[in-house]
Amino acid sequence: MPSVKRIAIYALTRKGLELAEKLASNLDGTVYASARFAEGRKVRSFESLPTLVTETFSQFDGHVFVAAAGIVVRCIAPHLQSKETDPAVVCLDQKGRFAVSLLSGHLGGGNELATRCANITGGLPVVTTATDSAGIVSMDMLAQSKGLTIGNIDRVKVVNGALLDKKTVQVFDPADYLGLRGNELFSVVTQDEWVPNEPGVWVSWRENCPDERALRLYPQVLMLGVGCRRGIPCKEISAHIYNVLDAANLSLKSIGGLGSIDAKSDEVGMLEAASALGVEPTFYPKEALDKVEAPNPSGTVMRRMGVGSVSEAAALLLSNGGELLVEKTKTKTVTLAVARRRIC
Repeated sequence: MPSVKRIAIYALTRKGLELAEKLASNLDGTVYASARFAEGRKVRSFESLPTLVTETFSQFDGHVFVAAAGIVVRCIAPHLQSKETDPAVVCLDQKGRFAVSLLSGHLGGGNELATRCANITGGLPVVTTATDSAGIVSMDMLAQSKGLTIGNIDRVKVVNGALLDKKTVQVFDPADYLGLRGNELFSVVTQDEWVPNEPGVWVSWRENCPDERALRLYPQVLMLGVGCRRGIPCKEISAHIYNVLDAANLSLKSIGGLGSIDAKSDEVGMLEAASALGVEPTFYPKEALDKVEAPNPSGTVMRRMGVGSVSEAAALLLSNGGELLVEKTKTKTVTLAVARRRIC
């Protein structure tokens, strides 16, 4: 389950502030207290809770309120976006008897945060998500725990609903990224055995799902090796990445890393391209790249960078000895190779 890290804790009463400080010492959280009780305490004060929440809602991964649930709901309601992006929200009474997971119980870690709070106060965590109440695996939580990206979050409820109704859910997952082989709640099928329009989960690093109604999950296994000329803007690098992956029928949602030579570590366009893809770039010294047996070494690259291969070698290093899916492709300014990470 996700572990909520940046946590804000709010107290509206003197008794609630005592509990908030106890929670903060165990959760490493930031305490906000009503100005009436904050004087002389190492906390941040506020006059208006709704105004404060407007400022803090997107700044923290989790919010813990020692306050009535109705007050909390009214404060957070204007800021809700989606279950994919909303932070965790937990509500406690001022005695800490109950810790209620109000928002983002699964993907945001609200259920886990409520449990942590209850363990600190000696109270009870209150979790109302259906799968947790029924003791059934939730597909969004399982996907997150396995490092898979959810392609269409709206289909999670369909799969979870089928599981709650004790229906067998079909799963296409040839590499068993979800680890569901042998699980009696699921039927692991081949592409030919897939039944359209039935509840199902399709796991692939390719854009090859034949059923729009399937829940699509993407493993983060595509490693990009990138080279570029000095000063090339992000849009040129990104355009080549998009074009190559589209032509190879590879999913952008399965990109797990981007690598290059350390001489490019200050290349703004490459750093921006990595950020746009949601990955942290990895830069290798030429000695590391030179040890990789790349299929298409270049004399030009050797003269300029002192190593025979950048894009292919970087992709293979990032893939942990995996398979090179796309050999070096190039424009006048950008080179790209794609390898699939080997899962140990």
